[in-house]
Amino acid sequence: MLRELHITNLAVIEDVSVTFDDGLNCFTGATGAGKSLLIGAFEILLCLRGATDMIRPGADEARVAGLFELNDPAVCAQIGPIIDATIEPGEQLLITRKLFASGRSSVSVNGQPTTTAMARAVGEQIVDVHGQHDHQFLLKPLNQLAILDAYGQCGPLCNQFANTFGELRELEQRHEQLTASAALRRQQLELYKFQADEIDAALLVDGEYPELKARYALLSNLQRIKHDAAQVHASLYDNDGSINERLQAATQVLLDLAELDDSLGNIAEQVRNATLALQESAFELGRYANRLDLDPGELAEIEDRLNTLNRLLSKYVDGRAAAMIEPQVLRSGVDQTAGTDARSAADCDPIAQVLVLRQSIEQEIVRLRGENDDFSSMHQGIDELREALAAVGSHLSAKRHAAAAKLRPLIEKQLGELGMGEAAFDVSFDVAAEADSPTGLDTVEMLVRTNPGQPSRPLRKIASGGELSRMMLAIKSILAQSDRISVLVFDEIDANIGGRMGTIIGAKLQKLASASALSRSGATQKDSRHQVICITHLPQIAAFADHHIHIAKHVTGRGKGKQTRTTVTPLQGESRIDELAQMLAGENVSKTTRKQARELLNAAVPVTVH
Repeated sequence: MLRELHITNLAVIEDVSVTFDDGLNCFTGATGAGKSLLIGAFEILLCLRGATDMIRPGADEARVAGLFELNDPAVCAQIGPIIDATIEPGEQLLITRKLFASGRSSVSVNGQPTTTAMARAVGEQIVDVHGQHDHQFLLKPLNQLAILDAYGQCGPLCNQFANTFGELRELEQRHEQLTASAALRRQQLELYKFQADEIDAALLVDGEYPELKARYALLSNLQRIKHDAAQVHASLYDNDGSINERLQAATQVLLDLAELDDSLGNIAEQVRNATLALQESAFELGRYANRLDLDPGELAEIEDRLNTLNRLLSKYVDGRAAAMIEPQVLRSGVDQTAGTDARSAADCDPIAQVLVLRQSIEQEIVRLRGENDDFSSMHQGIDELREALAAVGSHLSAKRHAAAAKLRPLIEKQLGELGMGEAAFDVSFDVAAEADSPTGLDTVEMLVRTNPGQPSRPLRKIASGGELSRMMLAIKSILAQSDRISVLVFDEIDANIGGRMGTIIGAKLQKLASASALSRSGATQKDSRHQVICITHLPQIAAFADHHIHIAKHVTGRGKGKQTRTTVTPLQGESRIDELAQMLAGENVSKTTRKQARELLNAAVPVTVH
């Protein structure tokens, strides 16, 4: 519900605050008083127009703010995602729009800056303005379809169609992606299979690389090792005057001296032990040199194995090929080459990295083969979803046609009661392309023929504001229970009609606002689903208002200092009688016209309308 509208510096309105009640709110006043500005203010607030030329002369900016109270959980759920905030039922929503003389404008929702498109989307959920323009909610074919679905209780089928449509589109997009990448996927699969086969053919063993490098270093230097070991052994033990002979002689001398001087005993013993240790080392070195036999076959085998491993390491561990798959696995092994010493290879075995890479390659092979399998099975899934979509869409279309057939005579009866007895209403159906829209297989357009002999025209192309407003009233009267828009604004609904028809329209507006005669007579209970705001020139309509508001224009000052200002005043009691009397007789108000006004007001009780 709209609780308050604040307008500043808009045309002749300098600063006005209007409070709204539940039920039917009627605005009356003399021609040119500024009633049309109220509709303009709504359109500015809801970002349906800019109109910087409406800024009050001398002002830098115009401002329109609307305070709404949201009670419908469904509407709260719709608005929340638009403004990226959680809205709970019962909370208030403040929309503020500013127009600047420079041509710029700004809009905010609950104090947070937003775009005009977002504010317009919010406004479409809570306010429906009916006048001469074609931007109202009910005039859009897509919204007409939503109203028809609500009237026909097609919600479950609509949700089912939308869900199936989403699944189909997702599967089709996935199919298109796989089709577009088929050649690349095939190339990747061939490359990964080649790499896997190459690694598997090497029969890698975790930890073998440092062992092979150490063995190769030994065998490739065997002659030098054997020669040098023999030389050392000879100098230690075999040669004349070897180190061992000289140490033995020195040991004997020290032992003899120790018999003469006890203090040399420890030294003599240490030299003797060193001599024995050296002899043992010389014996071990001799046995080691005797065991060194060169096996050319083993050296060739190890050299061939290392060549195989080094080719794999240069191809995968340096990252040139393997970076396609798992660069993070290989980064730590970039410096591990065939020339690294045995300790470094043992600290970080590159073969282990290749084995990890092999696991990653296998995962990619499984993924690519799975995508190929998915691609093959997608055709069946797409066909099944298309069949399901067609079945749900056909059922939904049948239900929509039935709802339209039921709706047609009801609306035509309403139009007859509203003085459009020759008008005809229809709903045109066109078949949309298969799976073209998540709303179903149909596109609809509400059509109206206002005069006999003329073709039916789309509702959005009705030229007369009065006919359009009455058409909206007829539709709203039928669809009130399925329409989620709570604030309805009618302009020019009384155009070209008399007092008798005004009484019927007033009664329908009152019923649409769900304000009972009991509530108007002072009872506290009100059951108001819609809040109706109506601008009217007819006292027969204004008499049905739950909240009567008078708009007047005043000129103040003299000469060049004259200023025109518009005031807004709620009417109750005798002031309301006076306004109704002036609407009946103009300035020549008499006791008779006041009596007629009072009778008109007393007679404006809920009547039976259909």
